[in-house]
Amino acid sequence: MLILASASPRRQELLSRITEDFLVCPTDADESLPAGVDPESSVRTIALRKAFAAAVSPSVGPEDWVLTADTVVAVGDRILGKPADRQEAQTMLDMLSGRTHTVITAWVLACPGIGEFRLGAERTQVTFRTLDRQDTAFYLATDEPYDKAGAYGIQGRAAAFITGISGDYTNVVGLPVPALYSAMKEAGLADSTKVEV
Repeated sequence: MLILASASPRRQELLSRITEDFLVCPTDADESLPAGVDPESSVRTIALRKAFAAAVSPSVGPEDWVLTADTVVAVGDRILGKPADRQEAQTMLDMLSGRTHTVITAWVLACPGIGEFRLGAERTQVTFRTLDRQDTAFYLATDEPYDKAGAYGIQGRAAAFITGISGDYTNVVGLPVPALYSAMKEAGLADSTKVEV
């Protein structure tokens, strides 16, 4: 059985494009960003923490596979996680306005019982148009910015802010479907008749 160790409805929906044969069992792993670490190393660290937490969960059997992921938005070496409040969300949107940033999603696919382990990280470049105060006030009045890295969701109202994307769109949503499909296919976990990208 495949265990998705995430409560994210976006990750659940993306994984269902590859397979519907999975259970959702979120972990309570520490998701604080390690200090002084570059964005990709940081997101890999958190995905690994989640995988280790899932591996020792009583919900995971010896032949089960676990899938974990974590996503960050990076402006240069600065990591934008989930905003704590409206002011922090405003600050993040101001930083993204009129520039290109990087979205990095790291993922772990592992079967602890048989010692199988795969780790990957995907990068996508996203360009925002210049935002004015009306744009951000409208967006901050919704519930979208507050549970998402970088204070925006590309699949929601923030799509109106984006003028360009280079790379995998699903990576920005939170789970890089093409890369994960390849890894799951190697592990015998993907249904090739089901995949939708």
